[in-house]
Amino acid sequence: QVQLVESGGGLVQAGGSLRLSCAASGRIFSIYNIGWFRQAPGKEREFVAAVNWSGATTYYADSVKGRFTISRNNAKNTAYLQMNDLKPEDTAAYYCAADRTLSDYDHEYDYWGQGTQVTVSS
Repeated sequence: QVQLVESGGGLVQAGGSLRLSCAASGRIFSIYNIGWFRQAPGKEREFVAAVNWSGATTYYADSVKGRFTISRNNAKNTAYLQMNDLKPEDTAAYYCAADRTLSDYDHEYDYWGQGTQVTVSS
């Protein structure tokens, strides 16, 4: 089992940046693919970005492509989501998830963090 803890959320003005971190403990972090998802109030959870176990493969939701960058540092057991040019519609609770399967479907992921809130003001 792997435990995940997100951090780095906060309140930022539109056009600003935040970097979210996803710190892992437990089983070997480097064997897991990592996904970031978000959920706004009253909406379903949606895929944001994913990175494979080595960091060599990444993909993104169309809504964040070109603005967000997912990465990982296996030596630090941490994944990141760099978010630039933030928009009010990016406001949501952001969750990282881990699984041996690389996917943009949340039900594929077995391990989840508790989430961190990102609020973007206009």
